[in-house]
Amino acid sequence: MPALRTALLQSSGELGDVAANLKVLDEAAARAAAAGADVLLAPELFLTGYAIGDAMARLAEPADGPSAEAVAGIAARHGLAVGYGYPERDTERHGVIYNSAQLFGPDGARLIHYRKTHLFGEFEAKWFTPGNESVVQAQLGGLTVGLMICYDVEFPENVRAHALAGTDLLLVPTALMHPAEIIPLSVVPVRAFENQLYIAYANRTGPEGDFEFVGLSVLAGPDGTARARAGRGEDLVLGDADTDFLAASRAENPYLRDRRPGLYGSLV
Repeated sequence: MPALRTALLQSSGELGDVAANLKVLDEAAARAAAAGADVLLAPELFLTGYAIGDAMARLAEPADGPSAEAVAGIAARHGLAVGYGYPERDTERHGVIYNSAQLFGPDGARLIHYRKTHLFGEFEAKWFTPGNESVVQAQLGGLTVGLMICYDVEFPENVRAHALAGTDLLLVPTALMHPAEIIPLSVVPVRAFENQLYIAYANRTGPEGDFEFVGLSVLAGPDGTARARAGRGEDLVLGDADTDFLAASRAENPYLRDRRPGLYGSLV
């Protein structure tokens, strides 16, 4: 397969309305599939909204809860993989909630489940427990696909771990706020370049509670360019994660080959 067509849904959906957000996701999946997409990525905490405050515990669901079943149905119905963020209730540890994301394959099977490892700010620290597994992967359309969430991608060690594990396309549902526009405009493309992989970064947009999400979702290529870029408002943008281009770029760029891990012990 020469390319994995990747659709980024830039939307904040309806705050606190899971059913409405599942409908938005379903409609986006239909549009993405009609445009030839192989995978659709929605933002961080898309199913519930981000700034839901005290509703977090009520709206959190297990990884295999009813919303997960609904998303699996959306993926299978439209024949494309679907990734999204949601608050996950731990069924074994009472009161524990994770900021999580999942990827379902085009047949509706769960491919990846991930818990955000780096929590951002007081709001997330109040509501969530951090995950402890940094690299999760699956095979999709001939590519090795990984998953992390928002703030995680801002840590170079995190993305480098994916590169060393062979990730080709890193999916990053996010909820990036003003004034951090430098992340999608500069940091994400640089991460893609220095690690020789694609990064799909799908953001929320507009005001929500005390937060102002900036949009600017991007599919960044291994050459550090934006293969697809959204503006500030609601959007659905598509770009290709081209395997031939990725192989050529990796052959030309020596960062990973020229590493000297013995010099980097102080990092950990």
